[in-house]
Amino acid sequence: MSTILVVEDNILIRELVREILEREQYQVVEACDGKDALEKMEESAPNLVLMDIQLPMLDGYAVLHQLRRDRRFHRLPVIALTAYAMRSDQEKALQAGFDSYLPKPIDRAALLQLIRNFLVQGRNAANKHSTRSSSAPAWLR
Repeated sequence: MSTILVVEDNILIRELVREILEREQYQVVEACDGKDALEKMEESAPNLVLMDIQLPMLDGYAVLHQLRRDRRFHRLPVIALTAYAMRSDQEKALQAGFDSYLPKPIDRAALLQLIRNFLVQGRNAANKHSTRSSSAPAWLR
């Protein structure tokens, strides 16, 4: 069973994502801010991270930067979940090192397909198959 860390400060969104993932038999670990996310990384060693960009304590970019500097996590797939839905926001997230980008409100099917691509094929294979752009709505591509 794969473990997914969900980093989201909005409890309703966090609970929704948890329910979606648990129905698909994923083990879910939750963090409510950037600092909590780094602590949960140490405790749970997830297979994938879903992370909001706008977080208290440390934003998603700062958390990602710290993860990428750590040899244990530098290749871990990290997907940005954000309300920022402009193409420039998507490009900024991908350039910062997020492996993919999923705008809110979350599309259940797109979320699950994106996760499957990364967990089954691995980070590099998922990137080669244009997972990054396929997770976004057509108007963002």
